[in-house]
Amino acid sequence: MQQDNSALKRSVNISWLFKMAWRDARRNKSRLFLFVSSIILGIAALVAVYSFRDNMQRDIDNQAKMLTGADLVIQARKPVSAKAQAALDTLGNEKASERSFASMIYFLKNEGSRLVQVRALEGNYPFYGTIETTPVNAARTFQQERRALVDKTVMLQFNAKPGDSIKIGSLNFLIAGILDKAPGQTGISATVAPVVYIPLKYLEQTGLTKIGSRIQYKYYYRYNKPSAVAGQVKKIQRLLDKENLDTETVESKKESTGKSFRDVSRFLELSGFIALLLGCIGVGSAIHVYIGEKLNSIATLRCLGLKAWEAFLIYLIQIVFIGFIGAVLGAALGTIIQFALPIVLKDFIPVELTLQISWLAILQGVLLGLVISVLFTLPSLLSVRIISPLNAIRHSFEKSNDPRDPLKWIVYLLILLFVLAFTRFQMSSWMQAVVFTGSILISFLLLFALSRLLMWAVKRLIPASSSYLWRQGFANLYRPNNQTLMLTVSIGLSAAFICTLFFVQGILIKRVTISSAANQANMILFDIQNEQKEAIATLTRDYKLPVMNQVPVVTVRIEKINGKTALQDTAGDSKRAFQGELRVTFQDTLTSAEKVTEGIWQGKAKPEEKVYVSLEEGYARNIHVGVGDSIVFNVQGLLIPTVVGSLREVNWARMQTNFRVVFPTGVLEDAPQFHVLMTRITSNDVSANFQSAVVRKFPNVSVIDLGLILKTLDELLSKISFVIQFMAAFSMATGWIVLISAVLTSRGQRLRESVLLRTLGASRKQILVITAIEYLFLGAFSAGAGIILALGGSWLLAVFSFDTSFTPSLLPILLLFILICFLVVLTGVLSSRKVLNTPPLAVLNA
Repeated sequence: MQQDNSALKRSVNISWLFKMAWRDARRNKSRLFLFVSSIILGIAALVAVYSFRDNMQRDIDNQAKMLTGADLVIQARKPVSAKAQAALDTLGNEKASERSFASMIYFLKNEGSRLVQVRALEGNYPFYGTIETTPVNAARTFQQERRALVDKTVMLQFNAKPGDSIKIGSLNFLIAGILDKAPGQTGISATVAPVVYIPLKYLEQTGLTKIGSRIQYKYYYRYNKPSAVAGQVKKIQRLLDKENLDTETVESKKESTGKSFRDVSRFLELSGFIALLLGCIGVGSAIHVYIGEKLNSIATLRCLGLKAWEAFLIYLIQIVFIGFIGAVLGAALGTIIQFALPIVLKDFIPVELTLQISWLAILQGVLLGLVISVLFTLPSLLSVRIISPLNAIRHSFEKSNDPRDPLKWIVYLLILLFVLAFTRFQMSSWMQAVVFTGSILISFLLLFALSRLLMWAVKRLIPASSSYLWRQGFANLYRPNNQTLMLTVSIGLSAAFICTLFFVQGILIKRVTISSAANQANMILFDIQNEQKEAIATLTRDYKLPVMNQVPVVTVRIEKINGKTALQDTAGDSKRAFQGELRVTFQDTLTSAEKVTEGIWQGKAKPEEKVYVSLEEGYARNIHVGVGDSIVFNVQGLLIPTVVGSLREVNWARMQTNFRVVFPTGVLEDAPQFHVLMTRITSNDVSANFQSAVVRKFPNVSVIDLGLILKTLDELLSKISFVIQFMAAFSMATGWIVLISAVLTSRGQRLRESVLLRTLGASRKQILVITAIEYLFLGAFSAGAGIILALGGSWLLAVFSFDTSFTPSLLPILLLFILICFLVVLTGVLSSRKVLNTPPLAVLNA
C-alpha cells in the first residue's frame, strides 16, 4: 500500500516531459509555428522601432554639439539692454551673433520672389560642424563681401545658380553658393522655412530692422572648457530671467531633440504593439482550437497515469519553445527592417544616422515575445488541468472547460495589467495609458458581444426555407470549433485600426486644404507700416484683387496678472503668460470666426474708464485667468491696465487673422504697430506678378503664399501618411496571418465535415459555395463592426483632439468594406483548397 502511495506521489520526470513535448510537436510543428507566426510581425515591428530609437538616441547624444553648433546659445526676441550686453560680452572664449527673421527675397534675373528665413550672421558659427554649401568654400567666404547663401530648394524653384543676385529689403546680394544644410536643419524644415544667410554687417542697410519687425537675436559661444558653461549661466541667471533671455546648451539640445523624436517613436511603438495584440488574439484563439483537438490524446494519456499538471507542462513546453523561435525570428526580421526606417523617416531626422544592431532591442523583443506567447495561451492551456480520463470514452458528456476557474481569471487580469503597463511605457502619463487600454478593452468587448449576438441571431433567425447552401454556410458560424469569435475580433480590430488611421489622415488633410474655398483668402501680406497701409491696399485693388481683411497688429507683453509679476507668481499658475511676446489687435466688432462664450463683449473703450479686453478661451485657460481678472500689458514700455471682460471661442480653421487677445478701439491706435492684409489670388501668374510688385515697391513687406504653404503641407502629410501606412501594414499583415491561421487550425474539423457532405452527395462546387458564404458573412460583419468603431473613434479624435467636424465620405468607406470582405473570402477559400481536394476515402482511412 505504501508502494502504491509512493507511486502516486512520484516526482515529475522533466526529461520525459520534454521528450513528449517534442514528439507531439514534431507531428504538428507546421501548425504550431503558424500559431506563433502571428506575433512575428508584431515583434519585428517593435524590434525595428526599438533598434531605430536606440541608434537615434545614440546619434543625438554624439551629434548634439553639431546640432547646436556651439557650447552655449542665448536667444532674445528684442534688442538686449546695454547692461545685459555687457554681461554677454564676458561669456565664452569665442562668440558669434545672428539675427533671424522672415522676409521676402527677390531674384533680379527672373523676377521671382519667395518668403524665407533670413539669418544675418557674424563670426565663425558654427563652432562645431559646418554649414554645408556648394561650392564648399562659400560658407567660409560669404561674410567677407555682400554675398548670400540661398537654400537649395529655393534655388531649384527659381532655377537660380551661384553668381545670380537677390534683393533683400533695399539691398542686393550676390549668391555666393547653394545652402545644402544648416546646423540642426531637417528636410521638412528646409521645405517649410528655407534659410538664406547674409553677413550681419549689412543688415541695417536692408531697412528691415524698423520698429515692429519681428527679429530674433541669437548669441553663440564656444568654450575651451565646456564644463564651465553651467556655472557661468548660473551666475547670470537672474539677469537672463529679467531680460527674458532663453538659453540652450548641448545638454538641453540633447533633451529637446530626444523629446521631439520620442513622440514619433511612441507612435511607431504603439502601432507595432497593436499589430502584436492582433497576433496575440490569433495565438490565443489558435491554441484554444489546437487544445480542443488534443482532448482525446490528453485523456488517453491520463488513463495511462499522466498527471494533469504533467499534461499542462507538456503543452506549456511546446508553447515556450515555439514562442521563443517566433520571437527570435521576429527580432531578426525587425533588425533588418530598422535599416529601412531611415528611408521612411529621413525628412524628419535632424542627425546623420549610423545604424547598427541593438542587442538591447533584440533582447527586449525576444523577452516580450516569450511573455506574450505564454500569457495569451495560458487561458487555453489551463483547461488541460481539468481534462478527465473519462474524456477518452465519454467526450460528448465530459466538460474540458470550467468558466469559473479562478486561475483563468487571474490570467485575464495579468493580460490586462500587461497591456496597461506596456502602454504606459510608451506614453507620457497614466491617464493616456488608461484611455488607450480602455479603448482597446471596450473595442474587444464590443466585438466579442457582437460575435455572440451574430451566432445567436444566425441560429435563431435564418429561415428553414432558405437554400441548403446558405443554411449550411450560416450554420458554420455557430457549429463546434467555429471561428466566428476569433475572426470577428481579429478582423474587426484590424479594420478598426487601419480605418482609423485612414480617417485621421483625412481629417489632417481637410484642415490644411480649408483655403481652397472661393471665399477664403490664400495670400497674406504682413509687416505693413502705418504709412504704407493705404498704398498697399491700392496696389492690391490695381491687380483686381479683393482686400478681404486688413487689421492692425500691436506687439505687447504681459507685465502683471491680478497684481502679480512673473517673479511674484510663486505658485507658477500663470508662468506661461509672462513668457514671450503677444500679437494683439483692436476692433469694435467681432469677426465671423469669433463667438463670446462668457462675459460681455465691449468694442469701444470709454475715456477714463476701465479697459475691457477679450481673451480666447483656450489661452485664458492656459494662463489661469477668467472674466473679471486684471491684466497689465506692457506696450513698448507703456503700461496699460485692463480687465478681462469676455472670453471668446475662435474658429482657428477659418483662413483669416485671429488673435488670442483683442482690445477695444480707443486704446492702442497710437501704439507702434504694423498691419496685415489678406487677399485671394486666382492664378499663379497673377500671384507671381503681384508678389514681385510688392517686393519692388515695399521691400519690408512680407508675403505668404498660402497656396505654396498648402502644397508644402500636402507633401508633408503625404510623407506622414506613408509612415502611418508603413506601420499599419504590420497590422494588416498580422490580421491576414491570423485569418490564415484560423482557417488552417480548423482544417481537421473541415475535413470531417467535407467527408460527410461529400458522402451525402455534395459536389466540390457546393462545398466551395458554403465556404464562401461563411467567410463572406464573417468578413462583412467583422469589417462593418470595425469600420463603425473606427468612425466612432475618429469622431472623438476630430471633436476633442483636432477641434473640427468629422464628415467622412461614403465612397472610401464602401471601398474599404468591399476590400476587406474580398480579402477575407479570398483567403478563406484559397486556404480551404485541401479540404476540397481531399477524397472522402482518404479521411475515412485515416
